[in-house]
Formats: sequence, C-alpha cells, structure tokens
Amino acid sequence: MIHCDNLVKIYKVADLEVVALQGLDLHVEAGELMAIIGNSGSGKSTLLNMLGGLDRPSAGTLIVDGKDLLKFSEADLVRYKRETVGFVWQNNARNLIPYLTALENVELPILLRGRRKRMRAMELLEAVGLKHRMHNKLHQLSGGEQQRVAIAIALANHPKLLLADEPTGSLDTKMANQILDLFRELNRTMGLTVVIVTHDPQLAKKVDRVVAIRDGKTSSEFIRSKSYADELAELEKEAEQTHIEYAVLDKAGCLQIPANYLEAIGVKNTNKVVVTLEDGKIVLLPPDRANISS
Repeated sequence: MIHCDNLVKIYKVADLEVVALQGLDLHVEAGELMAIIGNSGSGKSTLLNMLGGLDRPSAGTLIVDGKDLLKFSEADLVRYKRETVGFVWQNNARNLIPYLTALENVELPILLRGRRKRMRAMELLEAVGLKHRMHNKLHQLSGGEQQRVAIAIALANHPKLLLADEPTGSLDTKMANQILDLFRELNRTMGLTVVIVTHDPQLAKKVDRVVAIRDGKTSSEFIRSKSYADELAELEKEAEQTHIEYAVLDKAGCLQIPANYLEAIGVKNTNKVVVTLEDGKIVLLPPDRANISS
C-alpha cells in the first residue's frame, strides 16, 4: 500500500532550510494496522501529511496504492484525497462542523461526491457505535463520541488508507482504548490499511507493528512477537514484552544507535566508536576502552 524510499522533505523558512525528513524508508502492506512514533520534531507528522496528499516531498519515492505522488498534478491530488485516503485529526475542529448533527457531518463528504448520502452515513455511524446519537449536535457529544464521528467522516468515501494524527491525544485513557479498539475492528472488518501517528507508547499493545522515527529517518521497528488475541488477558501486566525491537539498516548499511545505549558504554563527547567482530557478534566500544584492550 505504501512505499517510501529515501524520502526527503525540506522546508524553507525565510533564508533557512529545515530538513524534516532525510532519507526515510517505509513500507506498509495493504490491510496492515501500524503506528508511527517519535519525539516532537522527529518528522512523523510531516510524513503523515505527505501520505495524505497535504504536502509534497522534496525528493525520493512516495507511492501509495500504486500511485506516484511525486508526479501528481493539483487535480490528481484533489482526486487522491477524495478517493484513496481518509484523515482523522487530533483537533476535532478540523474534522467536524459544530452546528451540524453527527449524521449531517458524515453526510457532507458523501454529498460533495454526488452520491446517495443518508443510508451510507447511517451505516457508518452504526459501524462506529453511534447510531443512537446520529441526530445529536456536537455539543451534546463527549470528546470520544466526537472522535468517533470524525472516524465515520474519514470513512465516508470508501478510502483504502486511513491516516490518524494523534487521534487519542485529547482523550482519557479509557476512551483512548475504546478508539484504538475501534481502529482495530475497522481494520479487521473492512480490510482498511490504518496508519496512526502517536506519542503514546501504550498504542504498541493495540497494533501489530510500530515504526520509530528519529531525526527524519526510520530508526527502529517493533513487531508483535505473539498474537494480539493471546495478550488480551494480559493487558494489565505493564511489564509484559509484546513486541521485539529491530534496528533498521538503510541501503548504505547505516543504523541509528539510541543515545542512551551509547552513554551506557561510555561514548561521550565524541562521534567515534570502534567496531569489532567477536564470536559472530558486532561489538561497539568507546575509543578509550578499545585502546586499553589492545
């Protein structure tokens, strides 16, 4: 569904150039439910905006559902946003019109495409568990219910890819878990490819793959070590290891070593390490320890 190779995004601010993505690689299969995590400024929201057709890459390859987004005209981008991708924002003001009912909010994007709207909108509100609230206006809905309406809107035009930017950021833990369970159910029943950007580490228990981005590049991946169903009874055990972390090599064989790992072996105030091969293992040593051992 998604193929990003050596993706670069450079923003110009006055006379300065800011590199948001610097050679990012990412591949997502059709029907996958995955999350992208990273600190503020890591590039995760920039990536989501490009996947959603809201921003253009500066260089590299970006193909979604067989479509090369770097070759899109403005008309192609509009069609892509209407037909291929659905977007859920953290801020409900970007998703919803406050003076319309839940049903009318979901009907609007369907109406813009000239389709019969009422039945489809009702089906979507039922799918997100809000059929009984369809005639309520937004001020009569809780934050979690408003986010469910936003998800129904994102699904209105049968997208193949659903993107969610911090969809649980403004919700309490209980409601956030319900929203994440809803994403998983939609992924399973509709075959949707779902990509969620989040800072919430608890999300890792709800998805099959988590990709960590650091400094504009993919730094590591966490892949589920056993099925989600087997872990449902163990969700309260915070120490349970649900995923295995893999470092990600780029095409040049480079990988990112977390700063705390380097500090743990004594690499400070230097950009050099000694790399040795011992008993089939790659070993990193700080320069001073390497000189002592030799």
